[in-house]
Amino acid sequence: MTEHSYKMPKDFETALNVGRPPNIAQLFPNSRALIISGKYIDRAMLAKGKAIAMAANGRNIFVIRGALAAAQRANSVIIIEIAKSEGTYCAVNFWNIARQVDALCNEMGITIPVAIHADHYGIKSQDDISQATVEIPTAFEAGITSIAVDASHMPDDQNLMANLALVPFIPKWAGLETEVGEIKGKSGLSTVDEALFLIRGLNAHGIFPDWIALNNGTTHGIEASDQGIQVGLTQSIHEALAPYCISGAQHGTSGNSSDRLREIASLTRTTKANVATALQMISWGLEVNDYGNAILAPDGTFIKIQGQGVTEELWQEMVAYADTKGLKKGDYKKLNLPFESKLLAQPKAIRDRMSKRVEDFVYQMLMTVLNAADTAPLAVEAILAANSYDPGPKAGRIEDPSDWTPEKIAVRVLSVEADKGAKGNFDD
Repeated sequence: MTEHSYKMPKDFETALNVGRPPNIAQLFPNSRALIISGKYIDRAMLAKGKAIAMAANGRNIFVIRGALAAAQRANSVIIIEIAKSEGTYCAVNFWNIARQVDALCNEMGITIPVAIHADHYGIKSQDDISQATVEIPTAFEAGITSIAVDASHMPDDQNLMANLALVPFIPKWAGLETEVGEIKGKSGLSTVDEALFLIRGLNAHGIFPDWIALNNGTTHGIEASDQGIQVGLTQSIHEALAPYCISGAQHGTSGNSSDRLREIASLTRTTKANVATALQMISWGLEVNDYGNAILAPDGTFIKIQGQGVTEELWQEMVAYADTKGLKKGDYKKLNLPFESKLLAQPKAIRDRMSKRVEDFVYQMLMTVLNAADTAPLAVEAILAANSYDPGPKAGRIEDPSDWTPEKIAVRVLSVEADKGAKGNFDD
């Protein structure tokens, strides 16, 4: 523990009483889980400096359990998240993830602050907006405390307009992430112009996101090359956005070396890093490298470590199922839902080792890569200072709303320098 360590139980009790948002207090009135707004996670990382919070994609309960245990060991804040698309191939989704996190926190005696993030609420066309105005409020009713509105699949002006249309349906106290540049690797990299256009337009309308996600050279899922995150590009965009006090959210962390992630922490304004595929593979017991990518055997198959993760028999069944469905390596994520019951039905010793392997991996990342150790007290200190579940915005309005009307947005976008890259249905 460091000089920032908060006292137990007084500080924790106070934070528990004032720091939990209204939806969490209503859903879990008797809970002792310190589930908080994503805003406080960002604030804790900024207070420490050159530190990044892990956002662990909880595709199964073993990942959630392991990530929470690791954060408790590291005295670190953590974000547990799930993307909208993941809810189509995992049993975990926007509407049940909070209940799992809350139950595990109470079961395990977790006292570090945790945010629950709805990642990549995807808007791919104007037709999606109407449904989103219904779904987003219901996700918060179910315990979400932070959200990413991702309309990056659309042209820049439509991306901005979609954000403007949906932010009124998000509680003001909630963590807010926005995105520019569809995540598609080295194709269609985000530009300074695009990022400024989005954030300036939001600022003019009194909207101050906590994070911005970029296409800065990374991909989701299994990364076959070492192209990875473009640190210089990220740094230049973050510097241009400095007057708007916005932090960076790094997507597609799996597939990037520890050294590159340390560089991101050191040189950019990133305070959130998503880790999904790596944690899934680790929970199953597959061999991974420093990048968090599964190591393949010479014949191109995954390497299952004897005595780690799922049983050898269940792994063979999973592989056979994937073969019958024609699933490629990057599609193994689609095994989560059909095998959910069988994963949960394994003996306790097997389930425990699945979670423990995730815990050890996440702990090392928090301690030696993301510089997140001892950030839990910083979040608690911020809650106590604000005496509220809402720390308020980091920025103020500096843009003139009259310059950002729908008509002027349509004209302004014509001068935005952007390269949208290859067309296609890129996964989020």
